[in-house]
Amino acid sequence: MGLAMANFVLDTHISKTPDFPKQGITFYDISPALEDPEVLARMIDEMAALAKAFEPDIFAGIDARGFLFSMPLALQLKCGTIMVRKAGKLPGKVLEESYALEYGTARLSMHASRAVKGKKVVLCDDLLATGGTLAAAEKLVHRAGGSVVGAVCVIELTGLKGRDKLGCDVAALQTYAF
Repeated sequence: MGLAMANFVLDTHISKTPDFPKQGITFYDISPALEDPEVLARMIDEMAALAKAFEPDIFAGIDARGFLFSMPLALQLKCGTIMVRKAGKLPGKVLEESYALEYGTARLSMHASRAVKGKKVVLCDDLLATGGTLAAAEKLVHRAGGSVVGAVCVIELTGLKGRDKLGCDVAALQTYAF
């Protein structure tokens, strides 16, 4: 799903830095969009419209930029939100899931007691690239008894085929090949 905002081009509010963090990679920075209150409000409205189609009971915001979006989306759609954190950030009993990075592995965690059992969950993050992070979050939600019905992101890098790692539909405001 591409940009849903009529008469609004999110691309002009995304900074692009070529060859960062390494040669051949373009870093897409959403900071300019977050700095403009009108653009930010429009982003949230449009993400909420995309997420509403999934009929969520609860959002799962992915550490850390996914948190920025999951809470206002949850408020607009009158549902809750949980946080899927980087490993080592949560006390108590947690569920953890490892995923591959270009340079190794990382882990995500979620409190085992989060109220997702039997609920329709929408994953929320700023960027879908290779899909490892969202796929790990999807596995955590399933292990906790929830059903991932979709994912919403600000940006999707379609050429990396990250959505192929997910068992749900993905909606993004802005897409780039790489």
